Amino acid sequence: MTDAAVKLPDPEPGGPKPFTPDEAFRPSRNQWWDVWDQFKTHKGALAGMIVFFSIILFVTVGPWIWTADPGFINIRARNQGMSWTHPLGTDQLGRDMLARMMYGGRVSVAVGMVAMLLGLILGTLIGVIAGYFRALDGLLMRTTDLFLALPLLPLLLIMVLLFRDLLAQNFGEATGVFVLIVVAIAITSWMQTARIVRGDVLALKEREFVLAARSIGTPARRIATRHILPNVMSPIMVSATLGIASAIITESALSFLGLGFPPDFPTWGRLLYDGRDWIEQYPARVVWPGLLISLTVLSVNFIGDGLRDALDPRVRGR
Repeated sequence: MTDAAVKLPDPEPGGPKPFTPDEAFRPSRNQWWDVWDQFKTHKGALAGMIVFFSIILFVTVGPWIWTADPGFINIRARNQGMSWTHPLGTDQLGRDMLARMMYGGRVSVAVGMVAMLLGLILGTLIGVIAGYFRALDGLLMRTTDLFLALPLLPLLLIMVLLFRDLLAQNFGEATGVFVLIVVAIAITSWMQTARIVRGDVLALKEREFVLAARSIGTPARRIATRHILPNVMSPIMVSATLGIASAIITESALSFLGLGFPPDFPTWGRLLYDGRDWIEQYPARVVWPGLLISLTVLSVNFIGDGLRDALDPRVRGR
């Protein structure tokens, strides 16, 4: 006696499709693939990613293609317009603007990323400690409120004026200014991250998986690092993108005020500062660095918006 083949009923119109044998044994996708699928639906975020990585290639790979010396002075070629020899013209000393834009972009982007990373680490650490350990919450949050109440730009100016010469003597002028600006921006930009992380930790510490880990005697430090911290990565990543944009703007503002890097060390803010006296005769001198600063900040902000939507489970399930 042979077994009769069992025929499954046809699926209802509009209903879910039955699994095929290949789909049934297909391994499940990682969560980050779902995040990427949601991120791709945000057209502005995709455009921002393309623009941002294009700028990164411009400042990193560009100097290997356009090999002009950004510090070479040629008085005979000063204040020239766009040409094949100098695609973006020259400044008042005959230096190639395209080369200076590339090398200056390296410094501006490096300041933004390093300052963002330091501020993110400090804000995340304070937020997790304040949210999980109630005994330290009051002290850390009042310290955060104190920093939020301080005027940030005057505080940055004071820090630069007080420690610039000291760091320049120990590390050299360019390196000392880089360290000083990065540390100053990080110290004045961690507060928002700390508040966001603290709020998420307060909500997560009462969840079932945290209570279960606590009931079996898991140490508090292990719970905070292995169970709570991975679940607050979404707001941390969004804060990271916004922190890069804020740090680049802050560095540009300090350089524009003449308190940033030395004149022979071009940054986008320094190029704006050098071109302010020539804006009427040669407006392109400030248009190009200003355009790159604006494109970088806008692209990073769009990436942050896309990450916020992609990492929000309520939006992903919409």
